Amino acid sequence: MAAGTAPPPAKISPRRSRAPLLAKIVFVLVLLAVACGAAFVRSPWWPFAQKPVIQDLQEAADSQVTVRSFRRTYFPSPGCILEGVVFLHQQGSAPLMTVEKLTIRGTYWGTLRRQVSLIQAEGLHIFIPAFGSGQHFHSERSTITVGEMVANGATVEFASSQSGAPPVRFDIREASLHDVGWNGPFTYRLKVHNPEPPGEVTTTGKFGLWNENDPAETPISGDYKFERADLSVYQGISGLLSSLGKYDGNLSHINISGTTDTPDFEVKSSGHAVHLKTEFNAFVDAMHGDTFLNRVDAHFRNTHVVADGSIAGSATRKGKVALLRLSVRNGRIEDLLGLFVKDRPPMSGLVSSQAKVEIPSGAVPFLKKVKLHGTFGIGGGAFAEPSTQQGVNQLSAGALGEKSTDDPETALTDLTGGVDLANGIAHFVDLSFGIPGAHARMHGTYGLIDEKIDLRGQMRVQTKISNTTSGPKALLLKIMDPFFKKRKKGEVLPVRISGTYDKPSFGLDLMDKNAQNPPRTIPPPPH
Repeated sequence: MAAGTAPPPAKISPRRSRAPLLAKIVFVLVLLAVACGAAFVRSPWWPFAQKPVIQDLQEAADSQVTVRSFRRTYFPSPGCILEGVVFLHQQGSAPLMTVEKLTIRGTYWGTLRRQVSLIQAEGLHIFIPAFGSGQHFHSERSTITVGEMVANGATVEFASSQSGAPPVRFDIREASLHDVGWNGPFTYRLKVHNPEPPGEVTTTGKFGLWNENDPAETPISGDYKFERADLSVYQGISGLLSSLGKYDGNLSHINISGTTDTPDFEVKSSGHAVHLKTEFNAFVDAMHGDTFLNRVDAHFRNTHVVADGSIAGSATRKGKVALLRLSVRNGRIEDLLGLFVKDRPPMSGLVSSQAKVEIPSGAVPFLKKVKLHGTFGIGGGAFAEPSTQQGVNQLSAGALGEKSTDDPETALTDLTGGVDLANGIAHFVDLSFGIPGAHARMHGTYGLIDEKIDLRGQMRVQTKISNTTSGPKALLLKIMDPFFKKRKKGEVLPVRISGTYDKPSFGLDLMDKNAQNPPRTIPPPPH
């Protein structure tokens, strides 16, 4: 290279020359994205801004929504926090919902897809108006889906349709809902304190989609566990019930099947606890809180009872009324009577029966309010009370012409009849039974509460009527024997059983006209 000649310029790599330019472009784009993001999150169109959030809540609940305070959150995830939230569905009525603190949390990617990852309600109180109150709800469809909703410690109250009656309250221990939206059913897990009977319910299942045109047709399914349900709330019975089961259907007809176990079931007036187990199949109208029993199989001691019926509201009475049909085949009469009477059951033996039972609501003692209409048959019966059985033995020995009751035949045979139970008094109709040497048809009453007996009727014996008693009465009856000699198939005489179960009185009552023709027809069921 010649002296004084400048060196040729160095060659610049194209890649190295573009690098600063690309860096500048990326830097500008980042600044632009940050600026746009900042402008977006601060704009009214940011999904977690106060205006769109309140609008979404109002459309979802069909209510006017007010808040005491509102603030946005950005890190570590976008969202907002509302405090003092009130949902008012109808002016002049109680708020539909109130929430002390409502936390809404999403993701930055989820904001573009209209997804919310979490909604958490603290201090939630929901008040449901009475069914038939005329309030209607028209929720707007939303494109937002919620990954999880949590409302632990919430309270739900259902207003009563009866004037002055307090609302029914459910305390929600835990509540977790997943995949809540309009694209499909959501799943749930709840732990609830049930108000009546009081106990703890755990349930998991699926709900929805919500049927806008007919909410009663909204589907629901799941399984449940009911623990330590206290039956003493029903005034007259007691015991701690547990139950397992499953359910499916829609809100107006939820099919339920399961089992119950009550180790200490008791009718309080008797003081006799039994281990009661049942298997049941039923359906529930959740829109009105009514239960309809398709079949219940109840087992206690050596007796099996089959039942069906309903526990539902009545147009003429306050509260729910239980209407049941009961059937027993080859059960034990001592098991049934042991549920209702003090001390030992008064009889033992095989029993078959059919009955209709009505149990209204209210604080009236169980034996006072329960009504029953039915028929029964007892085979091979015997009385447990020695004095009662001794009286029957003497009656049987006299009918057989025996002077002694040592080693007598004591069994009652073919004890049948109809019974109406109301106000704690059993009214027997066409009560027919046989003992060795005689057959009787009677009618009358027995008090389940005071145990007073008043039974009258006719007895046909196999020997002379003077053999059915002793002492002065026997002398009188011997004088009357000739008047009965013309009877071909044994003598017929009026008899009466009175007194109490502990101290019964058996005797003849020749002047009792009511004993001559005991009624044969069973009156209609009680209303």
